[in-house]
Amino acid sequence: MTRWRVPLPPGAEPPIEVFVNGVHQRPGIDYRQLGNELVFDRPLEKERLSKGKWAAIFFGLWGYYGKNDQVDVHYRKGGRQVVETGLEIVPPAQP
Repeated sequence: MTRWRVPLPPGAEPPIEVFVNGVHQRPGIDYRQLGNELVFDRPLEKERLSKGKWAAIFFGLWGYYGKNDQVDVHYRKGGRQVVETGLEIVPPAQP
């Protein structure tokens, strides 16, 4: 099965709440936590912009509607509530 992984920030303690593109995700249904990673069975994508594409967008030469999922987590660390946004998305390994 193909799985997309999202490493949790170091020291993240429960309770952990997960959001993808601002939508709350349910543990065991939308994702699973395996050790220090969140595992999703559905595709997630983090777009990497080339310098040329970034410049064209910046100068308004064309609109941009690429796919760019945002994974955010709310968790506890050292007794405090912490929010981390834009976590790294690790795509499945290619055979």
